[in-house]
Amino acid sequence: MHIRLRTNLLAAVLLCFAFVAQAQQKKDITLEDIYQKGTFRAKSVYGVNWMNDSRYYSSQVADEKNKVYDIVKYDVTTGQPVSTIIEGENLVPEGGNQPIQYDGYTFSSDEQKVLFSTDTEQIYRRSSKADFYIYDIASKKLTKLSDGGKQMYATFSPDAKRVAFARENNMFVTDLGNMQETQITTNGKYNSIINGYADWVYEEEFSFAQGFHWSPDGKKIAFYTFDETNVPEFNMQMWGELYPQDNKFKYPKPGEANSIVTVSVYDVASGKTVKMDTGNETDIYLPRMKWTNNPNLLSIQRMNRLQNTLEILHANASTGKADVVLKETDKAYIDVTDDLTYLKDGKHFIHSSEVKGFNHLYLYNMKGKLVRQITNGNWEVSSYVGFDEKNDRLYYMSTEVSPLERHLYSISSKGKKKQRLTENAGTHRVNMSNDFTYYLDYFSAANEVPTVSLHTAKDGKLIKVLEDNAQLKNTLAQYDIAKQEFFQMKTADGTQLNGWMIKPTDFDPNKKYPVLIFVYGGPGSQTVTNSWGGTNYLWYQVLADKGLIIVSVDNRGTGARGAEFKKVTYANLGKYEIEDQIEAAKWLGNQPYVDKNRIGIWGHSYGGYMTLLGLTKGNGVFAAGISVAPVTNWRYYDTIYTERFLKTPQENPAGYDDNSPLFFADKLQGELLLIHGTGDDNVHFQNAVAMQDALISANKQFESFYYPNRNHGVGGGVTSIHRFKMMTDFLERKLINPTKVNQ
Repeated sequence: MHIRLRTNLLAAVLLCFAFVAQAQQKKDITLEDIYQKGTFRAKSVYGVNWMNDSRYYSSQVADEKNKVYDIVKYDVTTGQPVSTIIEGENLVPEGGNQPIQYDGYTFSSDEQKVLFSTDTEQIYRRSSKADFYIYDIASKKLTKLSDGGKQMYATFSPDAKRVAFARENNMFVTDLGNMQETQITTNGKYNSIINGYADWVYEEEFSFAQGFHWSPDGKKIAFYTFDETNVPEFNMQMWGELYPQDNKFKYPKPGEANSIVTVSVYDVASGKTVKMDTGNETDIYLPRMKWTNNPNLLSIQRMNRLQNTLEILHANASTGKADVVLKETDKAYIDVTDDLTYLKDGKHFIHSSEVKGFNHLYLYNMKGKLVRQITNGNWEVSSYVGFDEKNDRLYYMSTEVSPLERHLYSISSKGKKKQRLTENAGTHRVNMSNDFTYYLDYFSAANEVPTVSLHTAKDGKLIKVLEDNAQLKNTLAQYDIAKQEFFQMKTADGTQLNGWMIKPTDFDPNKKYPVLIFVYGGPGSQTVTNSWGGTNYLWYQVLADKGLIIVSVDNRGTGARGAEFKKVTYANLGKYEIEDQIEAAKWLGNQPYVDKNRIGIWGHSYGGYMTLLGLTKGNGVFAAGISVAPVTNWRYYDTIYTERFLKTPQENPAGYDDNSPLFFADKLQGELLLIHGTGDDNVHFQNAVAMQDALISANKQFESFYYPNRNHGVGGGVTSIHRFKMMTDFLERKLINPTKVNQ
């Protein structure tokens, strides 16, 4: 009896040691795991196209045998395939012998034809061109849309009879009945006149590239024309050939000339084009245009150059006559959104606004008279999802639970019967079916892998988990993962700031650790959210394993906390933001487990700008910093973004100069690594060149690295692992185990 007990006890002890040994054998994450092997790549549900009957959606599915992609129809309620709509092996063009390898597809409104894009070439952030093909499902016939060169933004008409597209600065339309191609405009010219798509600055800052839209009845096309003749030209050299190639494109910097933008409507039957009357003033913006449900009434949004006045115009598509139906002004600026929605009753529209301090939804009649405020409270509607008019349920995402989270709500158009539909704490993003019956919930949280689930929109009830990323969760369980913790701190003036922190897994509160602050900090942005952190989060695991604490704090000027908190930085970018980051560093330095002499900072783009401010205006609080693709003087950036927050340099020179790192290079304290891509069309390499020149003139030592021809992201493929290896090495040398201090 005693022998058996002792044996069992011994077995239990051995088992315990085995568990401890197993726990101690957990692996450390490597840069190769993150950037080369894809060890921690999260799965998702991609390419979902809701079908007319919202019980079904279509998706691309690989046919490994034939090395093509099929279009498969899925039952939403089960997540199971019910039929193959198009077999990829059938996608052989007329006169060809091999199926096309497509990278995108769109159904016509009657779901009888499909538009496929192939050989897509990226241009800028949102713009691209491709070869498009039309596939007729009944006849299984695949026809090339045009032989005149690659097309941009090919789009079916609502009646499925035609396809419109842009090419080489002009607009075209193809009749699918006889495949006859008609050129709508003829004045398009590179770096001069653009028809049907956005110029560089509109694409980047107003977030759209396609510049045309079909009328609801498919009989007219509204399109933009950008006259960028007088916009200054930027020259960016592309390296690699015996003689470097010049890439010259129009890029308006603050105070310089913008494109003159107009909107016209083309009538397909008559071939007649009518210009819409948007006023005599041409130094304005037309950041949005869309059709109302009336096929002869076009909605155009107009802003003044300072972007503190927004007007909604209703234009007669036949005559061009336009009336202002709604005007909004702000003491700082107004953000443009896609929330404007015209109701099917033809009598009302919904519009979002920060007019009362927080972004909310408002109902107006077609004359612009306010009917009622629909949502209300000291929280933000972060995005408008849509309005189910049949059941009087309006869907939106909001920060009501917390600025760190995003949840789906529904409410009646009268502002009643509000219902929260998402439960799990974290960040939700939804893809709603066309008839508002179902939605896909793309969810993640800090320390929780992303999941995708299907729900009923009426009550948020879970139907099926489509992707739980169990494999990723199991993979992560094999590694030593440090938890992300949230905290709050107060600045000297009592402002409460949100932050997160990642400590080493073997954290000892009696030790003193170096700290790296990750910052972005730009207007309306957020780095502190309850969401899966992706590749940066995984890189921080590598750093934590080396004994570094990683922190991020959202300074004043960031989003999700109302207009007052966001717009306090107006006309003075950089001032309050860096004051808050310096205070955060000092607060951290006062924590018993932080070595205040080893606090670093890093950021990309606006965060790169903030890093340079921290090292130059921080009076030595930061021991080291990595600045990637920074703006170094706002005079070098574009008109729309910069003037929105700073006005023009002619009106507000101090706002441009008082917080430009260029003018404080002589105050650099701490170790600096400056990184930039020479092919950055957004924040030009010019910024890094100017900063380096200023630092050299001030006799300040620093490290720098440029990536030939890489764009603003300075990443992708081997570039990412190269950059993060270099950054990790820098932090090890200068912050984790510093060998010297820059004088």
